[in-house]
Amino acid sequence: MRKIPTAALVFAALFPAAGTAQEGSPLLTRPGWEAGAQAAHYRYLEPDFAQLTGNHAGIVVARNFTSAEGVFSRIDFRGSYGRLKYESPASGTQDRVPDWISEARAVAGLDWVGGSVSLSPYLGLGYRYLYNDSRGYSSSGSIGYRRFSNYLYAPAGLTMRIHLGSRWVLAPTVEADVLLQGRQVSKLSDTGLGYIDVTNEQKKGRGHRASLMLEKDRWAIGAWTHYWHIGDSDTQFAGVVNGIPRGALEPENYTRESGMELRYRF
Repeated sequence: MRKIPTAALVFAALFPAAGTAQEGSPLLTRPGWEAGAQAAHYRYLEPDFAQLTGNHAGIVVARNFTSAEGVFSRIDFRGSYGRLKYESPASGTQDRVPDWISEARAVAGLDWVGGSVSLSPYLGLGYRYLYNDSRGYSSSGSIGYRRFSNYLYAPAGLTMRIHLGSRWVLAPTVEADVLLQGRQVSKLSDTGLGYIDVTNEQKKGRGHRASLMLEKDRWAIGAWTHYWHIGDSDTQFAGVVNGIPRGALEPENYTRESGMELRYRF
């Protein structure tokens, strides 16, 4: 007789089938709209060259679709704005640099529901846009310029919901993000030094995110973090300055946002 692994028996006992919980169960993905606000600390780092740090605040909006079979899909958007501090050993410092992030995502997954715990794996597609405006002069007299970052990426994640009683739910989520394509537009002409605007392609990168939310009925509150590591871009011609042809690339960089979020479900 063929033996069934113990782990498979445990999983089958805890999660017998997708969508077996009753409609309205706090362990299921909740259909409908969500809206909320978030606040975070932001840090962008180019090792041994420069960093941007400061606080961001923004909004989040999402729409969930569900089925009786436990299949769900979600579209969500967030926009976040901050005034950051630029610091560089070579270029000095600059305060109150405008920084805007917007992000749109679409994911789909399945709710596997047990007696008091559910697992909801998902896959999707995401787009992240960043605008940074460091025009003006730093403390050392260096001239800044505008930057536009575009990431197309594939998220793969898992949400666990743990029923604490009285419809209180603890919902941790972990996610891995794979960069599919990155494009960096640098408005070097803003410097007035003879450079031209440059568009660099970024092909190597990865990210991850995690959150821990406490939910009850229409409300959810918790902590979250997002992380990106992007490799060096290609090098593009950036103009002739002082008689010398120049090239430009977007160097390897790291970004981390960590903060709190409050959502209301309609």
